[in-house]
Amino acid sequence: MPLERGLIQVYTGDGKGKTTAALGLALRAAGHGLQVYIVQFMKGWPDYGELQALQHQPNITLVQFGRPEFVDRDNPDPQDVHLALEALQRSLDVISNEQYDVVILDEINVALDYKLISLEQVLALLDAKPPHVELVLTGRRAHPRIVQRADLVTEMLAIKHPYAVGIVGRKGIEY
Repeated sequence: MPLERGLIQVYTGDGKGKTTAALGLALRAAGHGLQVYIVQFMKGWPDYGELQALQHQPNITLVQFGRPEFVDRDNPDPQDVHLALEALQRSLDVISNEQYDVVILDEINVALDYKLISLEQVLALLDAKPPHVELVLTGRRAHPRIVQRADLVTEMLAIKHPYAVGIVGRKGIEY
């Protein structure tokens, strides 16, 4: 049973938890029988815990478009641009085929901020969203025009983080 009305949600900010919030929404939706598709921009590392967990969720599909290495914001590798454009095209295809109720574009805001994709391309993607599809965009530094278009915007605020005192990401907690 499709959603009666799909909204645009944005999870942004410098705080931890944007992807986690989107994944929580994905699990909630799948628990109610909705079909969920997650496109991860700029993520290609195979050891994220969500990849293993979501393999056991029949209503959730997750695909990554990125290299295992971090993207250089000032000088992105041409492969990073290519993968971001592939992710954008896959996102448009998934939204357009109307098979999915919830579509999550993880780190799309960062891909836009890093200029791997353009604002016009993302706005066109928003324009292509059918009325019943819930669309979620995550990542730091959401563009003001994206924020303006969204129905819900949550900003994660970084107040304190263990990384600041030298505690690196822990398997099962941060990844």
